[in-house]
Amino acid sequence: MHNHTQTCLTLTDWRETFDRDFNEGATQLRRHVAGLNPSDPVWISLISREMLDMEITRVRALPIDAPLRGVPFAVKDNIDVGGWPTTAACREFAYEADADAGVVEQLRAAGAIMIGKTNLDQFATGLVGTRSPWGAVPNAFDQRYVSGGSSSGSAVAVARGWVPFALGTDTAGSGRVPAGFNNIIGVKPTRGRISTRGIVPACASLDCVGILALTVDDAHHVLNLVTGHDLRDIWSRPTPSIPVLSPTVLGIPDGTEWYGDQLQAEAWSQAIAQAQAAGLKLVPVDFSPLYELASLLYSGPWVAERTAAVGDFLAQHTGVANPVVEGIIRDGERFTAVDTFRAQHQRQALLPQIEAIFSQVDALLVPTAPTLPTIAEVEADPVGKNAQLGRYTNFVNLADLCALALPAGLRADGLPFGVTVIAPAFRDAALLAFATHWQLIMPWKLGICDHMAPAPHIHDPQPTGIIVAVVGAHLRGEPLNHQLTSRGASYLETTRTASHYQLLALADTVPPKPGLIRTDIDVCDEGIEVELWSMSEMALGGLMREVHAPLGIGTVILRDGRAVKGFICEGLAEKGARDITRLGGWRAYLASLASDPKEKDHG
Repeated sequence: MHNHTQTCLTLTDWRETFDRDFNEGATQLRRHVAGLNPSDPVWISLISREMLDMEITRVRALPIDAPLRGVPFAVKDNIDVGGWPTTAACREFAYEADADAGVVEQLRAAGAIMIGKTNLDQFATGLVGTRSPWGAVPNAFDQRYVSGGSSSGSAVAVARGWVPFALGTDTAGSGRVPAGFNNIIGVKPTRGRISTRGIVPACASLDCVGILALTVDDAHHVLNLVTGHDLRDIWSRPTPSIPVLSPTVLGIPDGTEWYGDQLQAEAWSQAIAQAQAAGLKLVPVDFSPLYELASLLYSGPWVAERTAAVGDFLAQHTGVANPVVEGIIRDGERFTAVDTFRAQHQRQALLPQIEAIFSQVDALLVPTAPTLPTIAEVEADPVGKNAQLGRYTNFVNLADLCALALPAGLRADGLPFGVTVIAPAFRDAALLAFATHWQLIMPWKLGICDHMAPAPHIHDPQPTGIIVAVVGAHLRGEPLNHQLTSRGASYLETTRTASHYQLLALADTVPPKPGLIRTDIDVCDEGIEVELWSMSEMALGGLMREVHAPLGIGTVILRDGRAVKGFICEGLAEKGARDITRLGGWRAYLASLASDPKEKDHG
């Protein structure tokens, strides 16, 4: 077992050191880097003394309020750093990057100093941390056990306190699994939230940059700094403004698979018992649609996306890759275009079932991994053990979900146990808000170090207002919008309902109003357009007094699974009303009237 006597400095610690005295901070960083062992399997390459001096000079010239001024970090070696080789853990593949990856560019602009490239499962193919010619990266707590992969080096560098945060990638669990195995935080953001420009692709359509950190604050701070729509990245997408609601109703698997690892099972039982004692509501959920979706990732044609990424290189360099990795990537050659479309259709059929799960709960809570194997066990069964580790991770990106791996105490043998909380796309901040509560329930130490993680400084973002969905005359610019604004309501976002809503243009209403009626079947694939507003309980009460039959305020289910308050309509209003569901919203209906006045005669 590891001797846990090291001090782990957080991002905040490093920043404060440089703020107090830049020269002293630089001296401390030089001493820190000099103490790192370049032959440790965590590292593929470390910064030289000369390069470090150049970086310190660069950072010294930045504004004093640069948010990461002087903070060291590490980067998984499938992510480009200008002037450094990118190997993807394959020497024959290596090339010198001529520019920083988008995410590295943002961090360096904020004042962070990249001190090393970290080891990984070759071509980011694996969840074990053993598939590299630079050697297996052992667990930070016990070298007999795997560290998890593919972001093995980044996770262990953080857990050992060598950097306060590091970048990994996470396509199928590659950031979450090593976070769980090494007692640190692993952010698996929403796909497209962080730029993947300048990253050797694994499955390009599913790849995410992962953030590995010691503290909730650090993870939150880095995520905010690197979030952004990158127009040079075809996979990037803008992050919408969404209210941050910390999950309180959590879906847990209705049956858990531990592959014989009783210590993991016991740690999970203890974690959920403490969660329930703290007031969280845990709801057993049927995960079978998620497991079915997960099976498509490695048993279906998404493997061919890995072949598209590096298959040509492997064909031209037979035998240079790890045999297990090469076998997985070459396996993608057997899938046809027909297979791909069939799998896409299967995925599309599963997504509504997964949306239905999130209509019952705020988020999912799962064990990060069902078992923690030894390196020897993985060597004996490399494919089988690896597959087990993805039980609760593989489905997340295929389902367009975000996830956050969190420490959850130590097992009876002293090894870390972790849980992961999972939510729909762009709920990343809500998961970090949950982490502040989780830390109160199950406090953790910083990586392998002796001292406890500091209390997070993130304020509980639970809004004082109630979220209300409006669909017609209360929309911005419409006649009754003043009933919201005069009560201090604030606009949040425009979104859509779930598919089981019908929209009617009601008869004889002044001003004209629609009625939103929930049905028991899907009637509008895209949902009905609504605006979300936040208002106080008192304001909502006042508004309700102005709402008359057949309209009322009830619960509206959104396309992303959220349940909010909103305008609904009694079924009897269908008499004499016009069904305008096909238009997808009140504004579209008004536009149709404006473009064709004859439409009014059909109302």
